[in-house]
Amino acid sequence: MTGDVAVLGAGMHPWGKWGRSFVQYGTAAARAALADAEIDWRHVQSVVGADTVRCGYPGYVAGATFAQALGWQGARVTSVYAACASGAQAIGTARAQILAGLADVVLVVGADSAPKGFFAPAGGERPDDPDWLRFRLLGATNPAYFGLYARRRMALYGDSPEDFALVKVKNAAAGALNPNARYRTRVSAEDVAASAVVADPLRLLDICATSDGAAALVLSSMDFARRHGAADPVRIRAVSTVTPTYPKAVLDLPDIATDSAAVVAPSPDSFRASIARAAYEEACIGPEDLSLAEVYDLSTALELEWYEDIGLCGTGEGAKLVREGATALGGRIPVNVSGGLASFGEAVPAQAIAQVCELTWQLRGTAGERQVPGASTGITANQGLFGHGSAIVAIR
Repeated sequence: MTGDVAVLGAGMHPWGKWGRSFVQYGTAAARAALADAEIDWRHVQSVVGADTVRCGYPGYVAGATFAQALGWQGARVTSVYAACASGAQAIGTARAQILAGLADVVLVVGADSAPKGFFAPAGGERPDDPDWLRFRLLGATNPAYFGLYARRRMALYGDSPEDFALVKVKNAAAGALNPNARYRTRVSAEDVAASAVVADPLRLLDICATSDGAAALVLSSMDFARRHGAADPVRIRAVSTVTPTYPKAVLDLPDIATDSAAVVAPSPDSFRASIARAAYEEACIGPEDLSLAEVYDLSTALELEWYEDIGLCGTGEGAKLVREGATALGGRIPVNVSGGLASFGEAVPAQAIAQVCELTWQLRGTAGERQVPGASTGITANQGLFGHGSAIVAIR
């Protein structure tokens, strides 16, 4: 274990399609986090921004963008980009600065104003870009990728569209209780089955939307937290940003090769499983210690994969968990009690930060109607393009 950092403040701008600049969203979330932490902006020593992107490519230098919007006051700035794992990379960078003694108080911000519809590749010819290649060579848009994973689960484990629908029903019920969620309407399995087919077997309600939104955190050293009067804050204990290990037996888009530069045996774990394992090892805990989890439900079928990847059950047993209600509010190990991307949609730079906001409120016991009783340990998990892993363990 390398050391804890305190989460003094958490703030969000509600998700939706508001038609405004990502800077407005991020600034609102930052101010909310600062107010929650009872920290004056002038006392922030560093700002780490998760870059806002367009079609997979950095568009803005987020650290400086938010520092300027809040008012230049001399803080150091850092901007990071790791696609959907950008927020976790930003948290990891802030944590490293604190543990290195470079700053006592760091503001982490991510925000997006997303395009309509599904994400598409930027124009131009880029044969060295695996994301561009999977669109050009395979025709694998994001929904097609989600559909392929769903079909694989059906073939290997006997999962059904009805199982996938249960994930949406569960997440929509939680999202209905979250004032920051974009979609706050409960749905039934029949509603899911009646929605349009997008990438067979997945329907419109099986797949997350693109959204505007923002999330922010105020992190500090434990010494500063105590001086500030926070005797028992939520603490970040582990940040995992590992990369894949090759060779691999199963394709994990956008990568479309499975070879290795070294002559080594295949890893016994999938990439996503290795992300969680590294977080558990750093935090000196296991999945049996979790009170809840926030995972990256780009599609309903992918949420079931995450159950297995973070060790909540064995391979192929994810559907059994959701059928039993184990991952719902009130279940044995609630997952995505925020409502997940099913209720929020993707605001790429913000989503990994938003996951930690939810853990913070849950571990404080301030999550209202969606509160997990006695929550003390949580994990987040998602995956960015190009081999960016993302998992964070928070405790109290």
